[in-house]
Amino acid sequence: MAADSTVTSSAPAPGTECADTASTAYRAALQVIESVEPRIAAATRKELADQRDSLKLIASENYASPAVLLTMGSWLSDKYAEGTVGHRFYAGCQNVDTVESVAAEHARELFGAPYAYVQPHSGIDANLVAYWAILASRVEAPSLAEAGARHVNDLSEKDWEELRHKLGNQRLLGMSLDAGGHLTHGFRPNISGKMFSQHSYGTDPDSGLLDYDAVAAAAREFKPLILVAGYSAYPRRINFATMREIADEVGATLMVDMAHFAGLVAGKVFTGNDDPVPHAHVTTTTTHKSLRGPRGGLVLAQQEYADAVDKGCPMVLGGPLPHVMAAKAVALAEARQPAFRVYAQRIAENAKALADGFLRRGARLVTGGTDNHIVLLDVTSFGLTGRQAESALLEAGVVTNRNSIPADPNGAWYTSGIRFGTPALTTRGFGVAEFDRVAELVVDVLTNTQPEGSSKARYRLADGTAERVRAAAAELLAANPLYPGLAL
Repeated sequence: MAADSTVTSSAPAPGTECADTASTAYRAALQVIESVEPRIAAATRKELADQRDSLKLIASENYASPAVLLTMGSWLSDKYAEGTVGHRFYAGCQNVDTVESVAAEHARELFGAPYAYVQPHSGIDANLVAYWAILASRVEAPSLAEAGARHVNDLSEKDWEELRHKLGNQRLLGMSLDAGGHLTHGFRPNISGKMFSQHSYGTDPDSGLLDYDAVAAAAREFKPLILVAGYSAYPRRINFATMREIADEVGATLMVDMAHFAGLVAGKVFTGNDDPVPHAHVTTTTTHKSLRGPRGGLVLAQQEYADAVDKGCPMVLGGPLPHVMAAKAVALAEARQPAFRVYAQRIAENAKALADGFLRRGARLVTGGTDNHIVLLDVTSFGLTGRQAESALLEAGVVTNRNSIPADPNGAWYTSGIRFGTPALTTRGFGVAEFDRVAELVVDVLTNTQPEGSSKARYRLADGTAERVRAAAAELLAANPLYPGLAL
């Protein structure tokens, strides 16, 4: 059954009922672009064609609605608006104030958050805003009191030196990269791993599942200022009530990065202890991925952190992107519609179907399955590295990304896994039967791929495999068109 979505042929859905209007708008826009730089217009058209003709299974990608995409292409882009609503460093920001207020209102209502900050340009920006807001709230204020000062301007240079030392030597505990965490959760080469004295928690070596007792033990020993929960490649849910208990026991601030599964929270697939917003002090997310909006970030916070988060500019950010904030408002408005809950439920159902399809065909999955939108395939059972598997699948028209698995023998570049996500193809209308067929096609490719020599990158795909899989994929894609009725 095709899913109700913003870009598939199943109706009713926001954006699809005015395909003729969208076609006219896009054709006109591309003609204007073409008159200045035809290569950019050509690349834009080609990108749409490529996305229409491939099985997009990257967990961090989706398809935004025509309304969201068109919102970004406006003169709101031309306005500087450093500061916050009603308190800008530039004149003439009344319309940006409206845009930002509407986006924040939708975010608060959608996620049930006391406070929402919609300025971050990306997920890493959102995380940096959150980190520095927590540092400012937890470290700067006590240090001011210790120095006998009521304001940062009252601090002496010696006080500042001590404060800088404290800010730069705080502790952060987050999920390790190979266990499914994100670069911004304390990975040493990332700025988060350089800002903090960092330690990671992993998963159970046998099951691949999060071990809350082990996390608690690590927190008691390390005593972090910030406990980070959330993931980019962990195919299971997290009990955020338990993570909050761990944070409270050691006096840590619980920060949750829900960038990957925000759509499942918004769509009420994740509720109760699976919903991070009521339990975390601060929650961050992107607005694309499963939320199906523009590329950007959000910070949601409990009231005690609101003032510090609101200083994201000038603390971390410069001028916000008003045209992207406007697109966030449109996407969040879409996510508040009943159809989005149906869509979110189908994301999870389709992920289970994909996982079950792999397991029935003898593939090995990290944690043995999924209960979110991610399926993580261990490709060592096919004798391949993640790099080889990713390249072979791409040759056959299946777009994925290689990903580390726990204790990965091939490291973070070549990897031993392939990460699959169901949000994008669910948006196109794929259902359980189609995802089972996708599993069959993926296994077909990997079974017919051989490493070439001792290289971890080179591979050889058996003759006829790519053509056979592309033809089968084309049938699935034709039955679930992308942006139906949109003609350029």
